[in-house]
Amino acid sequence: MQVLISLAAGLIFGLGLIISQMINPEKVLAFLDVAGDWDPSLAFVLAGAAAVSGLGYFFSRRRSAPLLAAQFDIPDRRDLDARLIIGAAFFGVGWGLVGLCPGPAIVALPLVGLQGVLFFAAMLIGMGAFTLLPSAVAPSSSHSPALDADA
Repeated sequence: MQVLISLAAGLIFGLGLIISQMINPEKVLAFLDVAGDWDPSLAFVLAGAAAVSGLGYFFSRRRSAPLLAAQFDIPDRRDLDARLIIGAAFFGVGWGLVGLCPGPAIVALPLVGLQGVLFFAAMLIGMGAFTLLPSAVAPSSSHSPALDADA
């Protein structure tokens, strides 16, 4: 049952990305170009997503556990570290250069041809590099001083 619900949620999310044109790099780049020929239409998508997310968060706070899992999987870290800031910077720069982020890139993969395949391959390489890099640069999250201070 959980797999079917996850599949339905993924399909609805993908459909929303298609309808909102988040899979269209030109549309996204026009939204991000606030100093040029700005297209504010994706602001409505952002507002709608924030409203749906806020409602989900509101109702989840009233439950002790999700319907199909033993517990909520909510991150408990509250600190900012170099990995997070550098990763967010790379994400933002990549999104601003290409107009695609991971979710829309996966949805757009069969629609945009070779460019989509190249973006997806580069995204997988970046994810692999991120997985290999942390142990050499930063301590694991389970030994974070910020987490120890919160305990």
